[in-house]
Amino acid sequence: MLEKLFDLTAHGTTVRREILAGVTTFLTMAYIIFVNPGILSEAGMDHGAVFVATCLAAAFGSAFMGLFANYPIALAPGMGLNAYFTYAVVKSMGYTWQIALGAVFLSGILFLILSILPVREYIINAIPKSLKMAISAGIGLFLAIIGLKEMGVVVADPATFVTLGPLTSWPVILGSLGFVLMAALDSRRVPGAIIIAILLVTAIGVALGVSPAQGVFSLPPSIAPTFLAMDIGGAFNLGLAAIVFTFLFVDLFDNTGTLIGVAHRAGLLDKEGKLPRIGKALIVDSSSAMVGAALGTSTTTSYIESASGVRAGGRTGLTAVVVAILFLAALFLSPLAGTVPAYATAPALIFVACIMTRGLTEVDWEDVTEYAPAVVTAIAMPLTFSIANGIALGFITYAAIKLVAGRWREIHPAVAILAIAFILKFALI
Repeated sequence: MLEKLFDLTAHGTTVRREILAGVTTFLTMAYIIFVNPGILSEAGMDHGAVFVATCLAAAFGSAFMGLFANYPIALAPGMGLNAYFTYAVVKSMGYTWQIALGAVFLSGILFLILSILPVREYIINAIPKSLKMAISAGIGLFLAIIGLKEMGVVVADPATFVTLGPLTSWPVILGSLGFVLMAALDSRRVPGAIIIAILLVTAIGVALGVSPAQGVFSLPPSIAPTFLAMDIGGAFNLGLAAIVFTFLFVDLFDNTGTLIGVAHRAGLLDKEGKLPRIGKALIVDSSSAMVGAALGTSTTTSYIESASGVRAGGRTGLTAVVVAILFLAALFLSPLAGTVPAYATAPALIFVACIMTRGLTEVDWEDVTEYAPAVVTAIAMPLTFSIANGIALGFITYAAIKLVAGRWREIHPAVAILAIAFILKFALI
C-alpha cells in the first residue's frame, strides 16, 4: 500500500528511511507547538486552544502535502507571520484577533486562486530577487527584536527608544544559554537542536524556581475558544486590504522559496530546475492556511526545517505523513506547552532570525539600485515593528531609485503598480 501511495522504489527510498526522516523533521520543527501559543496568546487568544490549533493545522497540512503532492515537506504555522499577526495587526493596529484570523483566511483564498491560475509565476517572477531576499531577512530581524524583547535583553527607553536591559536577570541568563545551546547543537548537526534547548532551559528554570511546572501529559484542551472564531466580514474592511496582502505576499514567496530549496536538496527538481507538481504543493499550502485560520492559528506554511528530514533520507510524502502523525501525538503535551516560559522560546525566535537573515548574502552588493532598497526593506521591518511597512517602503524605494537613476526599464510593471499603491496608502493614512 505504501509503495503504491508514495512510489518509494522509484524515489530510491524505504519505509524505514522515510520514518526516520519524518521523526527528524518533526524534532527540528516541534518548537512551534511551544512558540506559537506563546506568541498568539499575547493577542488575547486562549493558549490551550491555540496549542491544539497549532498541532491540528500542522497535522492537516503535512498529511495533505504527503498524500496529495507526495513531497517530504511538512507544514505548520509559520514563524514571522505569527509575530506579525500578534504584534502588528492586533497589538499595534488595534484589530481583534478574530478579524486577524479572517484576514489570514482571505489571504488563503487568494493564494488558492493564484495557485490554480497561471498568474502565480507572473507575480513571483515580477519581484526582483533583491527584494525577495530582503523580505526574508527583514522578517528575521523582526523576529530577532521580538525575541530580544521577550528575553529582556532589549527594553524600552524614553530617550533612545530601546536600550540594554538588566543582563543579570534570570530570564536573560537562561535565554542566552538557550540560544548558545541551539547554535552549538545545530553546528554539531544534532536533530531537534531548537526543541532540545527549549526543554533544557525550561527544566533549569523550573528547578531554580524561576517558573512553575504544570506537568507533561494530559488530554488535549478544548479548541472551542478559537475554532471558527474568525471574523471574515470584519476582514473585508478596506483598511485591512494591506494586511491581507501582506499575509498573502509573504506566504507566497516564503512558501515558493521553501519548496524549491527543499526539493533541490532532495534532488526532486527536473532537468530545467523546475519542481514537478508545484501546483499541487501550492494548493496544499493555501488550503492549509485556510484550515489553520478556521482552527484558530496564524498562517500555516511549508517549513524549511523539512530539509533536515531530506538530509536524513526522506524523498516522498511518507516523510510528511509521519510528521503529521507525530503532531497529533503531541496534542497530549499541553501541560508541557503551558510550562515552557517566554525566556525559553525567545531564543528560538533569535535563532530562526539568524537563519533567515542570511538571505541578504544573495543580494547584489555591487549594484546600489539593488542593495539600497534591500537594506531599507530589511531594517524597516524591525524599526517600524511591521512586516507590511517594510515591504511597502522597499517597493517604493526600489521603484524610486531605479527611476531617478535612469533605469526605469528595469522596473517590472507589477512592481511599479505596487509602489504607486503603497504611496497612495501612506498618503491617505
